[in-house]
Amino acid sequence: MPVPGTPAFVSAVQEALKRFFLTRREIVGHLGPVVIEAAEALELFVLRGGKRTRPAFAWTGWLGAGGDPHAAEADAVLTACSALELVQACALVHDDIIDSSRTRRRFPTVHVDFERRHREREWAGDSAHFGTSVAILIGDLALAWADDMVHASGLAPAAIARFAPVWAGMRTEVLGGQLLDIHGEAGADESVEAALRINRYKTAAYTVERPLHLGAAIADADQDLIESFRTYGTDIGIAFQLRDDLLGVFGDPAVTGKPSGDDLREGKRTALLAEALRRADATDPAAGTLLRTSIGTDLSADEVQRLREVLTELGAVDEVERMISELTARGVAAIEASTATAAAKERLRAMALAATERSA
Repeated sequence: MPVPGTPAFVSAVQEALKRFFLTRREIVGHLGPVVIEAAEALELFVLRGGKRTRPAFAWTGWLGAGGDPHAAEADAVLTACSALELVQACALVHDDIIDSSRTRRRFPTVHVDFERRHREREWAGDSAHFGTSVAILIGDLALAWADDMVHASGLAPAAIARFAPVWAGMRTEVLGGQLLDIHGEAGADESVEAALRINRYKTAAYTVERPLHLGAAIADADQDLIESFRTYGTDIGIAFQLRDDLLGVFGDPAVTGKPSGDDLREGKRTALLAEALRRADATDPAAGTLLRTSIGTDLSADEVQRLREVLTELGAVDEVERMISELTARGVAAIEASTATAAAKERLRAMALAATERSA
């Protein structure tokens, strides 16, 4: 079995997903062309690309708890780990609707794609509403199929029994995190603490912490190792999202696949913004007023650039970078002190840096 994070591992996850989608075609076929088209859109969305970060952490959790990549059960474990990509697909499709995003990985978002199909076919009703409705159901289908993929993976019943409560907790956390995010924007909670809580549950839990926990559960790891994985996962997962917050404002669209400054236009209550507002209120009220009246509006490129300068001048960017470094160091230290295998420790160190120092 390939090493997590390598092109060979990405290919292995891709093949597991392809095999699963093949098993769905007969079921979908009975429902007719409308459902077939939606299922094909989901398959294209999932297979189009991605780093397969979540399966990589789950697989590493299994290996780190003593899982044998040459054992007969390895294929089943990889398949179950790969199902995390369907949870990710659900989150992304729904997140793009919530954020009114028009592109994802340089392609139209799912709701925009089906809006276009409706318009080009000159169907009745509102094209945008149709696109949103179809995309919601495609996201729901992805979440349902994630469960199907786990239960069809071939894992032993005892492993499924250990896996199930962790999986259930993860699904609730990611949905709860999304609710916290929506509430934070509507209620205008500007605190750094609120932003970090959203990061914890909307991103960290299902990106790093729970995938590691899932892999460890399959391997029947002891509670001490699980706690070490969860500490690492929480810290690295939050650092991952903090890096994402910076990329949402300062990232290169050619690399990130999303328009630069989108987080500012969408009014996202990120830790970066919260820290900037905290500092502005203490030292530069005019900067705070500019930020509060600008975010969530249709900003021009020049206006985005001015807000970037304000965020930098207030010291918020440096503070978020400091937080990323501190969280990364703490997470890696938890793994170093754990009973994970030496190979897993080395791999998790590398994965921590890849997650927190990335440019996309």
